[in-house]
This record gives sequence, C-alpha cells and structure tokens, in this order.
Amino acid sequence: MGLPAHSGAFGTDDYLTWESTQLDRHEYLNGEVFAMAGAEDRHVTVAMNIAFALRQHLSGSPCRTYMSDMRLHVASANSYFYPDVLVTCSALDAASPLVKNEPKLIVEVLSASTAAYDRGLKFGYYRSLECLQEYALIDLDSRSTDCYRKGADGLWVLHPFAKGKSVSLASVAFTLSAEQLFADVIDTPEI
Repeated sequence: MGLPAHSGAFGTDDYLTWESTQLDRHEYLNGEVFAMAGAEDRHVTVAMNIAFALRQHLSGSPCRTYMSDMRLHVASANSYFYPDVLVTCSALDAASPLVKNEPKLIVEVLSASTAAYDRGLKFGYYRSLECLQEYALIDLDSRSTDCYRKGADGLWVLHPFAKGKSVSLASVAFTLSAEQLFADVIDTPEI
C-alpha cells in the first residue's frame, strides 16, 4: 500500500462521489484514500485465468464472478477495496450494480509491493465479512497458492497448494489445475 492519494479525511459518500470521477482506482480505508498500483502482465493473466474459469464454472448459478474493477465494501472496517477476483452468490449483491458487500470467495494475486498487506492487514479486514468463506492468495514467483478457509467454528485454516498442484476452492466446489491457473504466464527474467 502506498501513500494516501488524497489529503484530508473523506466520508464514505464523499469517497464514492469522488471515486466515480477518477481515471484511476483508489481503495478507501476508514477516511483515507490510496491509489491502486498498476499490475504487471503475469498478475493480470493469472487473475483473468481464475476469473474466467470461475465464471464458466458458476454459469447458470446465482453466483457471479467479478474482477478488479468491482468495488467491495467492508462495512465493519469502514473501507472499500478492489479485490483481484471475488465471487458472490448474494441476492443483495445482485441488486447492487456498483458495490458488492457479501463475497463468498476473494482471490488476490500477490505482488512484491502488496504481498505483506494482502496477507496481513487486508486479510484482517476481509475476515470481518461474515459471509466470506475462503480467501486465496496466489504467489506468482513460487507458483503456489495459499487458501484460507473459514471453518464451522469461525477459525481460518490454511490450505496450501504447492507449485504444480491443482487449487481446490471449497466455497464454490471448484478445482483448477496449475496449468490452467498459470496458462500463458511468461516469467519475467531476473535482472
């Protein structure tokens, strides 16, 4: 996460009005606004791969898959985020064209600049969503995925998927092979 993109505190209504006029996306964290960084080729490709696969898998169901342009409201944290991929099966969300509130699954593709935030503080905010059942973090460099699932006891349990292993997403009863997840990803040469 970078420096605030706007000085001074915003109320949520002010943020939503302001954000609708911006060319770039900004996340909102309890009164502060942060510009979203652009993503590299590998990041976008993996996000599209999983989003398209989920969309096809969920076709005909009440569930919908959204990519990084859909805003997610986390009311308990007074915040708005733009997850890389989210799935919601909520009738409330189906009726809300600009903001989703009840995701079942959130997927973040990690980058060097956001990995610690995605694993830590952001996951803390996401965990406050009562409806959230699963949070998947895809590591581009190691080609692995850490999937956290909320158990019946409310505790989050890590289910790691190593390089070359298929990723199982229990919240949507879906398994994606590593080949599908990382299809067309070109590794960046080390400098």
